[in-house]
Amino acid sequence: MIARRLARWLIVALLSISAVLPAHASPRHIDTGFLNRRVTVNGMVYKYQVYLPENWNEHGLWPVILFLHGSGERGSEGMDETQIGLPQAIRLHPDRWPFVVVMPQVPFSHRRWTDPDIMQMALAALDQDTKEFHGDRDRTYLTGLSLGGYGVYELARYNPHRFAAIVPVSGGVFWSYKPDRWHESATLPGEYARAIGRTPVWIFHGADDNVVAAKQAALMFDALKAAGGNVRFWEYAGWRHNAWDKAYANPELPRWLLAHRLSSIPKTVPAAEEVIVPLHPVPAKINPEIYEEYVGDYEDAGTIQSTIYRQGDRLFTKNRVGDSIELLPESATTFFYPTGSPTRLTFEKDSEGEVKGIRFRDDRHEEFWERKR
Repeated sequence: MIARRLARWLIVALLSISAVLPAHASPRHIDTGFLNRRVTVNGMVYKYQVYLPENWNEHGLWPVILFLHGSGERGSEGMDETQIGLPQAIRLHPDRWPFVVVMPQVPFSHRRWTDPDIMQMALAALDQDTKEFHGDRDRTYLTGLSLGGYGVYELARYNPHRFAAIVPVSGGVFWSYKPDRWHESATLPGEYARAIGRTPVWIFHGADDNVVAAKQAALMFDALKAAGGNVRFWEYAGWRHNAWDKAYANPELPRWLLAHRLSSIPKTVPAAEEVIVPLHPVPAKINPEIYEEYVGDYEDAGTIQSTIYRQGDRLFTKNRVGDSIELLPESATTFFYPTGSPTRLTFEKDSEGEVKGIRFRDDRHEEFWERKR
């Protein structure tokens, strides 16, 4: 009897002890994806977001990106900054971005990233998440778009030994709220370039940007080149302010970032690359008579997705809501839109040489539309 009571007491005691064991006694569950965060700086609480890739774990160090949003994403809710630019690219292709991404937000009361207290807040958020989520200080990168592109140059200038590479998109150093800065166009870019040194820089800008003149990007490229920097400048021909959709959709960009380490900057060699990216490929020269093979309706699950028709030597597609757009040939079977979209339409044939459907591809996915008989 006594033995049974003692055994029962031991079981209860062990269960009670397991119920109050500290959290580190069992594996800690960490949510991934976009997470709500807060950081306190000088008594002010700022809400923001951090992204953890799905396979994040506590083992090893993770590359980190500090992302600075544009003027349209300012606020105090800490979420709007995840809507465009890099966060959107991550949602479309999370496999391309194995980074911890820190996304602070500028409050309306401050308006810009170049305010000293806002730069302090951004770095505090970066420090906080680098520590908590095992960030690699040797692989910490900086990027931003528009208003955030200005912030990139400013943070890089005053923190020259912090980032392994920087990517300003649609930004510059001639602030719209200080127009007198343009009087210093002969000297100001050089000041930034000398501070940035050989930190690798990849600049993206639209050639027809009507918000931040492409001249700002060109001046910074020239200054970085003259200072012996390591810089790439991709200018999108026929493109306006929104260069970020193209920049962050470029699968080479995350690979380029990961190729650079802070510890390698002293050994980085001077290099300068300037590329004008055409709006779309040069149309192929093909016999327009082949267009007759493609004319018809193409459907998916019984719904017509595209009606292909010909007008003289030109081929068009009309979508399911009645909008028409010309198709330009990349080859005899693959066509693209003249808008600069990454979308491709490829006509596929069966074993007898008859057109059986259209393979539709964009940056996100692909579909097959069967030809209606």
